Amino acid sequence: MSTSSVSKGCFVFKPSAKKKKQLSLEDHFTDGCEGAENSEVRFKLCQLLWEQIKTDTEVLQDELNRKVLDSLLDLTRKCSSTRQHSDWASKMRASEIPTAALVLGVNVPDHDMTFQSLSEQLQQSVTPHVASVQAKECGTLKHLMKRVLEKLTGTDVAVDDEEEEEEAEQTSAPLHKSAHCSLSTLCDWYNTKTKKSSGGTPGKKRSSPAKDEQQQPPVVIIFKDLEAFNPRVLQNFILICSLYIERLPLMFIFGIATSPSTIQHMLPHSVSSLLCIELFQSLSCTQHLATVIDKLILTHQFPFKLNGKVMQVLISIFLYHDFSVRNFIKGVQLALLEHFHSQPLSVLCCKKKEALLNVTQLSLRDLERIRQLPSFKRHWPRIMQISGLNLTPQLTICFQDVCQRLIKDLRNYHKNYYPVLRCLHTLASSLPRYPLGKQIRELHLICLERNVWENEDYQSAMKLLKMLAKEELITLLQRCAEILQQVKSKEMKNALIQLEELLAKFKQLDTAAVESVPDVEESFTSPVKNLQKKTDLFQLQKTLLEMNESRRSKKLSPFEVLRNEAIDFIDGLVKSHLSPPESQTLNEVCYYSSSATVRRHLNATPRTSIQAALNSPYYYIQNDNLKTEDGSVSNAAPDICIAYKLHLECGRLINLFDWLEAYATVVSAAEGNEPDSEDFGKVDQVKHARFIQAVSELEFLGFIKSTKQKTDHVARLTWGGC
Repeated sequence: MSTSSVSKGCFVFKPSAKKKKQLSLEDHFTDGCEGAENSEVRFKLCQLLWEQIKTDTEVLQDELNRKVLDSLLDLTRKCSSTRQHSDWASKMRASEIPTAALVLGVNVPDHDMTFQSLSEQLQQSVTPHVASVQAKECGTLKHLMKRVLEKLTGTDVAVDDEEEEEEAEQTSAPLHKSAHCSLSTLCDWYNTKTKKSSGGTPGKKRSSPAKDEQQQPPVVIIFKDLEAFNPRVLQNFILICSLYIERLPLMFIFGIATSPSTIQHMLPHSVSSLLCIELFQSLSCTQHLATVIDKLILTHQFPFKLNGKVMQVLISIFLYHDFSVRNFIKGVQLALLEHFHSQPLSVLCCKKKEALLNVTQLSLRDLERIRQLPSFKRHWPRIMQISGLNLTPQLTICFQDVCQRLIKDLRNYHKNYYPVLRCLHTLASSLPRYPLGKQIRELHLICLERNVWENEDYQSAMKLLKMLAKEELITLLQRCAEILQQVKSKEMKNALIQLEELLAKFKQLDTAAVESVPDVEESFTSPVKNLQKKTDLFQLQKTLLEMNESRRSKKLSPFEVLRNEAIDFIDGLVKSHLSPPESQTLNEVCYYSSSATVRRHLNATPRTSIQAALNSPYYYIQNDNLKTEDGSVSNAAPDICIAYKLHLECGRLINLFDWLEAYATVVSAAEGNEPDSEDFGKVDQVKHARFIQAVSELEFLGFIKSTKQKTDHVARLTWGGC
């Protein structure tokens, strides 16, 4: 065999590939952005508001969980102190593993933030030895032990020889400082760590137990999702840990989503008796959401606002899907990003000074966009009347002055809207059956949709407020005064003065004379005296009508007059400042209203999308051969589309042979065979294989399933659709 051909090879030298330029966040934002001339400014504003949302929610999260986390930190500090005492009770407790059962609720996506904050605070103030584990990483006892040792020691841990050989074959990189997977290894590592920390001054003796506690910090293991762990794995792990409790100061933290009784269901008494369990309850997710809405949305300091429909979509997803405050905040951030990306005039959605400055820098095209806004067109005659100028779009400077005035009016509307909203909620939430909602977000949604004073529930609430007792009404009005004291607008200051005058009048009633009761009683009982013992129906009806008229003409007491005056004052505030945002000019600048976009991104419907793709493959593949006019599927469509369309014509049970013949007929037409030929509709091996693959794909997607009711039949699972 000649080897001379080796030197005659053909070698290809490819040019060095140029590094592709990585697109930045701003490039992604400006791509396809409406109004690209000011996209950079909008991106910066969007980024600032995004960071503000993130910072405020993190601070709020820490404040809400501070009480629970502080209690957990105190329990952790006490773990090692119990081991230092010599009394019998302390020794009995020292033989048990301290365990904190932290009930967080069913809002599982929010648990990561809580555990991350807990781990950071534990490592900063109590102990550096903290390990967090999840059920998906710990399917067996070996993996649980391995994960705990890796998190604590920071080194790779070896398991059994068989698994170690398999991992060595799969990974080419060698293990660094591999350690044996056992708690004895962890004890040796812990002793080494504590000796290093206490070996700095060997000549000095320990002066107090507090120093001893610092030199022997506890080892904390956090089980993030207790319900998801295998009970058998958890039981064996606790039994093993109980054997090392004298050598290793262990502590467990169980993250529970449902109920504390989960521990009893998962652990038998022989295992749970080895734990010293203390229960901790975090704030409920609904209270957490109420606080987030109150601090983040119901404030004039945050310029970006949500429309009523968008707000309803986010709250519905929270209440009916996941109870996750974290996902709610992500929805707000998504709406923020979509608003700044799709609305060119969102450059004015910022703080007041920046917005007034940005108005002066608007181009003629942006000013024309403002003129085309629905709210601007609707209020254009009123604006002309207020400004006193014969405005035309060509007068740019005058037009900018009007826009600045409208921006100030919108800011003033928000400053007055939220205090009055809180005052109305303070009054209405004390009424029976909560006619305007128990939460302030419910009242806010009503005010966003329409005039709240035209609502029947509002009118019934006003009637109930006019029946309140004196002490209760004064208490509610004092709360309203406290709300108005925090606002600096002129309208709210004047309202506060009037409210304080009403409260002063209520206090003067205590020293004033009481109303004259005898005259009222005479006028009220006089028709009754004229009532005969024996009377007919007409006379009785006439007497009752007289009694009703006497009640109406009854003289009101000074308190009732003052109470009606106070309720009318609140009613006037509501009608003046709680009009819906659509009534305000330039509301499109700050309010995001595309609820369909938010629903499509956050509440996806994969089944609908799959059915649309199978019914109309042209819109996804963009092949002209697949385009049809009558809505039917072309015979040149993919096999799964043909099989899906044929299965829609069948009933609950589908005969596979009939389905195969219909499929072969359609495919033969796509291949161009003549209907009169012998091969038309004939099933060969290729068509049979293609049909089996299409049926398997439909079964995988959940449209059909195998059944034992009839031979060679499948059951249809979906009905209706696109």
